[in-house]
Amino acid sequence: MLQQADLEHGFIRVFGKGAKERVVPVGSRARDALATYLVSGRPHLVKPKTGSQFFLNHRGGALSRVALWGIVKQHAQRAGISKNVKPHALRHSFATHLLTGGADLRAIQEMLGHARISTTQIYTAVEPQRLVDHHAKFHP
Repeated sequence: MLQQADLEHGFIRVFGKGAKERVVPVGSRARDALATYLVSGRPHLVKPKTGSQFFLNHRGGALSRVALWGIVKQHAQRAGISKNVKPHALRHSFATHLLTGGADLRAIQEMLGHARISTTQIYTAVEPQRLVDHHAKFHP
């Protein structure tokens, strides 16, 4: 929904499974891209029956999760990624990036909408393993 995005202050209110609400920060590059979409992209997709959904398909309806999956796969292929990339990978990348940048685990838990901190703690194991892999690759 358009009213759930506050690009000026850099956050979006998101509703996930079970109508669980969370507030997610949006970085400056993403804010710029979203602002450009709102001015230059979305208006061309709006049809008479279009609602207030943020992302629209070519028919003016809400972008479905299946369509998003296709977009992610298409861009992965264009980037030369042969691995089967799923939209959920973006969620994992988001959490790992925040953790690597020093974000608080509880804040990440809230943004991901995890009920238990133990679910979020899985990401703490990703970073040390990445360091081990990186070390093995560049320091044989």
